[in-house]
Amino acid sequence: MAFVETHAHIYADEFTADAEEVIKRACAAGADKIFLPAENISSLSPILRLSDSHPGLCYPMIGLHPEEIGDRTPDDCAAELDRMEEMLSSPAAPYIAVGEVGIDLHFRRDNLPLQRSVFTRQVEWAARFQLPLMIHARDAREEMLEALDDSGGRELSGVFHCFSDDESSALALLEHHPRFMLGIGGIVTFRNTRLRDVLRSAVPIERIVLETDCPYMAPVPMRGRRNEPAFIPYIAATLAGVYDMSVEDVYRITSANARATFPKAWNN
Repeated sequence: MAFVETHAHIYADEFTADAEEVIKRACAAGADKIFLPAENISSLSPILRLSDSHPGLCYPMIGLHPEEIGDRTPDDCAAELDRMEEMLSSPAAPYIAVGEVGIDLHFRRDNLPLQRSVFTRQVEWAARFQLPLMIHARDAREEMLEALDDSGGRELSGVFHCFSDDESSALALLEHHPRFMLGIGGIVTFRNTRLRDVLRSAVPIERIVLETDCPYMAPVPMRGRRNEPAFIPYIAATLAGVYDMSVEDVYRITSANARATFPKAWNN
């Protein structure tokens, strides 16, 4: 049985000492493809090294994460985005998506206008370069959706990463953005979550992709440990219970969903 891991930060500092062992464990667990979302331009070098050294397995994204904006000035952000856009414009650009991008108001709201303008520019990249979006929104769903829709996002495809909201939110996202998937990770395994009920009542499995967001949010029974792609089977087993199907069917359907959303990972 093979799965697609659509969101793994295995290039991060937490994996410096053993990234190759992490990849070996992922493959042993059934990983067919591992997608690597960027955080800033500095993260692209290790992402590309992993992608180059593991062709057919690791695939890069490109983007400026909203938490990376911090106290940067508009000019600072524009300069970094200019460099990324130049990289995207290359005929040989390997990036399979624009991500991880979005709006995050969990720690601060004062830079929302800059977050929004940075996100809007990257949504425009997705349209111009015909790439899906990997969208991060924390405590900012309405702000993210407003910016996305104002930028023509309803015509695009992608993933609403790390979904954990209620039924009404799920229905709104799926109905208004028919080419988007919900990224489901370790939260679905947590004992005190309502996410299993939300998925059962409002989200068909044909609108889900699997992710870990490692090194964060390890699933039960690995909570408290560094997360990694080899833990996807715990997420899949929980989803099999939610949808009353086999783990094999969860892998088959979510892999087909990933392929429909990120076709460049299969066409290269």
